[in-house]
Amino acid sequence: MNLAVLGSGGREHAICYKLHQSKKLGKLLCIPGNAGTEKIAENIKIDLGNFEEIYKTIKTKNIEIVIVGPEQPLVEGIVDFLRQRSVKVIGPDKFSSQLEGSKSFMKNICKKNNIPTANYGVFDNLNKAEIFLKKNGAPIVVKADGLAAGKGVSICESFDEAKIKIKEILDGKFKSSNKVILEEFLEGEELSYFVLSDKNSYSFFGSAQDHKRVGEGDKGPNTGGMGAYSPAKMLNKNLDEKIRKKIIEPTLSAMKNLGHPYEGFLYAGLMIKNSEPYLIEYNIRMGDPECQVLMMTLKSDLLEIFDYITKNKLNDLKIQWYEKESITIVLCAKGYPETYIKDSEIKNLSSVITDHDNQIFHAGTYRKNNKIFSKGGRVLNITSCAKSLSDARKRCLKNLKQIDWDDGFFRKDIGWRVIK
Repeated sequence: MNLAVLGSGGREHAICYKLHQSKKLGKLLCIPGNAGTEKIAENIKIDLGNFEEIYKTIKTKNIEIVIVGPEQPLVEGIVDFLRQRSVKVIGPDKFSSQLEGSKSFMKNICKKNNIPTANYGVFDNLNKAEIFLKKNGAPIVVKADGLAAGKGVSICESFDEAKIKIKEILDGKFKSSNKVILEEFLEGEELSYFVLSDKNSYSFFGSAQDHKRVGEGDKGPNTGGMGAYSPAKMLNKNLDEKIRKKIIEPTLSAMKNLGHPYEGFLYAGLMIKNSEPYLIEYNIRMGDPECQVLMMTLKSDLLEIFDYITKNKLNDLKIQWYEKESITIVLCAKGYPETYIKDSEIKNLSSVITDHDNQIFHAGTYRKNNKIFSKGGRVLNITSCAKSLSDARKRCLKNLKQIDWDDGFFRKDIGWRVIK
């Protein structure tokens, strides 16, 4: 079977890595891909906004299933575009993609279906936002309504700080947002919870804990993610049941009732407070870097899972996992998440042993004259599995030490809440 993965990040490299293990795989494309995916797939440089060119390529290459990695093309309607042309594709349609593409849409779904979430207000006017702010006080969470590459959320400790962030969003800091969401700050611990869904059913697809802040001890500004581990330690049978019944199932039911059954990956970003789950956000795709740890512990054939989804037979499949713990540490370009260094060479990658328990997933990389260079941002994901999380982290740190790149930095404390 021939498949194409759309995207160029660590998430897409991890998906390609897992698909490449399938005995049922024929051809594998990655559009546009990176220096890591080119070793296991055919990279084709096409802009992800160019739907026509993508369609022409997948027809020419006889691609049977397309997996959409990032959120932007999903929000822009690539699934609708491909399905109208009889292409099987893994991902939600444009309407369902609003669960991530519009935080006000997601909050509305919560309100109408009694899904537990933080109290909030949606504003397109600074004065009205200030009234809400004065009434609710700080700390408060300020969010851009639309996509913002993981940088549209700020936890503000004071009225003045919140006002600055609100004004930035309303003044157009993020092209996708002309509205701002102000949200009650919930104390608790974060949990990433994943499901896969077809038109008829859904399956749990793992848990993880992401580390969003740039600095150790979860300090500093938010990023797209500095590392993650899986499975999440706090997830037990009781909490799992609450998440399914109070959050996942009401959401999937609401989307079906709106005439747009949700299909593909759904990632619930949750806050757990006093053993109760609250929905913070939905992502309409696999997380990045959570995908990297999940692909290392997934035992089932990912290609087979995708095939079952396109046939709406997910219910007939039992997804299996290795009994291992996995951790990924993101190696970033110095300066990230602000202005960062680009185009510097990364040396010694080939000296890192990669096997079933250790992988380097590329994100912001490219190859030139047989050398690997950084595009900046989040560049590499050093990922390991072991019987214990502590051992997995030791392996990651050992592998990181072998990489020769002066322009990079990483957090040494991924998993700090649970590794003693």
